[in-house]
Amino acid sequence: MAEIVQSLDRALNILEIVAKNENGIGIKELSERTSLHKSTVHRLLHSLIYKGFVEQDEITGKYFITFKLYELGINKIQNIDLVKIARPYVEELMDKVDEVVHLVVRDGNYIVYVDKVESKNTIRMFSTIGKRTPLYCSSVGKAITAHLSEEEVEEIWNSSDVKKFTPTTITDFNKFKEELKNIRNLGYAIDNEENEIGVRCIGAPIFNIDGKVESAISVSGPANRMTDEKLNEISNYIRYYANKISERLGYNVN
Repeated sequence: MAEIVQSLDRALNILEIVAKNENGIGIKELSERTSLHKSTVHRLLHSLIYKGFVEQDEITGKYFITFKLYELGINKIQNIDLVKIARPYVEELMDKVDEVVHLVVRDGNYIVYVDKVESKNTIRMFSTIGKRTPLYCSSVGKAITAHLSEEEVEEIWNSSDVKKFTPTTITDFNKFKEELKNIRNLGYAIDNEENEIGVRCIGAPIFNIDGKVESAISVSGPANRMTDEKLNEISNYIRYYANKISERLGYNVN
């Protein structure tokens, strides 16, 4: 076991105790709860105050946590590379289903393809990184939209140029809302040749640490290969890997 730096261990212990007391905590109670002399606690608190992690109320004398830890944590969150984190899972999903897998992010009323892992099949899908597709007519778009508020859904619909790309494209708002309800119950969405004739897709949402959905993954293939039976089989895999990516982004799946 690695050697523990005693002073650092004590300071971090104090920091944790202060953080758990939203109404502040006095030096006497800190001394009792850490089994440290008040002079030691005072010295460590002074260091924590100097570094900006703790502050003292001038009137009550109690100590409070600052936003310094949050600022450090948010830097970690903001620097998370979605593509880098998702890539191993996207590759593994492709190996399981042997169809092309896409990773997308939401951009207003559209989704944008940010990563793609091609299958080993001789018949491959034509898609490019950076391609934009409307939310309302793609599996990933519907998977994302299904987890937005009713107000957001209505705003997206009203501000989109809703048109039929194929005979199966949903262009009725009430029918679209029923589709979203079904997607929430299933945990995945299906594009039944709604964006392109001859192509069927299945997509699942990815949630971030705040519980918001801004990205998704999908499996796409020719309609003759993507039968109902195969889509049903893939649904288990795609939900599993979408959850794994969400967990890596800090989302509590349970």
